[in-house]
Amino acid sequence: MNIRFSRLKTCCALAALLLPLPALAQKAAGGASAASPNPAAGGNPGGGTSSTNSSGGQPVLYKCAPGSDGGGTLITDDPNDIKGRDCVRITPQRANTVPFPRPAAKADAGKAPNRVETGAQRGRDNDRRKILEEELASEQKRLGELRGEFNNGEPERRGDERNYQRYVDRVEKLKADIARSEANVDSLKREIGIARN
Repeated sequence: MNIRFSRLKTCCALAALLLPLPALAQKAAGGASAASPNPAAGGNPGGGTSSTNSSGGQPVLYKCAPGSDGGGTLITDDPNDIKGRDCVRITPQRANTVPFPRPAAKADAGKAPNRVETGAQRGRDNDRRKILEEELASEQKRLGELRGEFNNGEPERRGDERNYQRYVDRVEKLKADIARSEANVDSLKREIGIARN
């Protein structure tokens, strides 16, 4: 198939070649198509000498059957090139596109999306408070045991502490454990105070 292009102003001409053209097939068979007028007979069907379609600014292209001069199929956007030829007006189809997915709409600022019923929330709060109180009781018991063992900075020596440095290391460890336990008790008391409000 021999195809010539004449001063095309659009890149859609190649796409127009690939489109099925039933009107051209009808004309080749001898039938006239009312939907696609012959621009050679009635001038430019797009109106005037403009080479764009008035419906949306798309270019108007013409596909002309091979002529008697031995040339191939002609696709052009110039109405002057189609005079005296058997041509069909074609419009390039728009490319199929898929719209970009939009992000989901955010919930209203005034509404909480996952609202819990009041009774269920009270039950959770009571369970939390109960757990915190149990932890506080066990931490206070541990703190009492550590203070009893510490014995105001003079814990009793064990049989394995004949070396004085081992005794000093155990006293330092007891001081650190007591400080940590006191901090835990204070933290648990704060949490229980928050849970009660």
